[in-house]
Amino acid sequence: MYKIINHPLIKVKLTKMRDKNTDSQNFRRSLLELSQFMAFAVTSDFTTKTKMVNTPIAKAEGHQLVDKVVLVPILRAGLGMVDGFKIMLPDAAIGHIGLYRNEKTANIVQYYCKMPQDIKGANVIVLDPMLATGHSIDKAISILQKYKPKSIRIACVLATAEGINFITKKYKNIDIYTCSIDKTLTKQKYISPGLGDAGDRIFKTK
Repeated sequence: MYKIINHPLIKVKLTKMRDKNTDSQNFRRSLLELSQFMAFAVTSDFTTKTKMVNTPIAKAEGHQLVDKVVLVPILRAGLGMVDGFKIMLPDAAIGHIGLYRNEKTANIVQYYCKMPQDIKGANVIVLDPMLATGHSIDKAISILQKYKPKSIRIACVLATAEGINFITKKYKNIDIYTCSIDKTLTKQKYISPGLGDAGDRIFKTK
C-alpha cells in the first residue's frame, strides 16, 4: 500500500525544499517541520491502550502506544528526518543503516548497520527523503526483516511510480508514505523535478 500525504502545510514545506534558492539551513528546517506532519499520517493506525492519569482537577482516561517504535534513517539523507519524527515519538529508539550504490556494478552496498536491542516486535519506520528506483529501500527492508519487527513502513518525502511499484510488488505488507510522486528519473537516477541531492542540501556538502 502507498499513500500520498496531501496536506496544505506539507505542500508549502515541500515547495520550499524544491526551490534551488533555499539554503541549507532553511532546507533542513523545512524537512524537520515536514517530517513532523508526516509522523501523524505514518502512525495513524498504531494501536493504543488505556492509561489513567491525574489531571490537576481529577482522574482522566488517556492513551499510550501499545507497541515499541524504532526509527531507522538510511544514511545519510535519512538523518534529516529523524528529529521531526523524534519530536512526535520521543520514546522511539533509533537504528541506522548505511548504504551506497557501487558506481561500477550499480549494486546497493551495505557499509553500516546498528539496531536497538528491542527492535523485535516493534513498529519500524524507515526514513529516507527519496524513493527513486526503490533499490536502497529494498536493501533496507531485507536487512530489517532479519530482526523480526511487527511492521515496517517507509516514510519518504518524494517517490516515483517506478520505485513504489518495485517495492509494493515485492513486499505485500510494506506501507509507503510520501508527500509527492514525481514524474520521472534522470539518467543519473535523480528524481525529476525532485529537489536535488537531499544529503548534499541537508549537510551543505555541495
